[in-house]
Amino acid sequence: MKHVYIKPGSPQLNGKFERSHRTDKDEFYQLLTYTDDIDLNQKLKEWETFYNLNRPHGAFEGKTPYEVLKYKLTEVP
Repeated sequence: MKHVYIKPGSPQLNGKFERSHRTDKDEFYQLLTYTDDIDLNQKLKEWETFYNLNRPHGAFEGKTPYEVLKYKLTEVP
């Protein structure tokens, strides 16, 4: 997982990160069992793939982030 700093003085971005952290905590870490760092990294990759490609999001009207991005990339301006 890559750590990204948000721009100072931009609370609108912080809310998105805080929501993302809450989802990770509630849906991933709370249910997680792992044996070592290698196992944890593999499970994080699986979670990220599931989150972006398969998990419906309320903010996207039940679509996945991938579906939303794919639609935006194919939209004709």
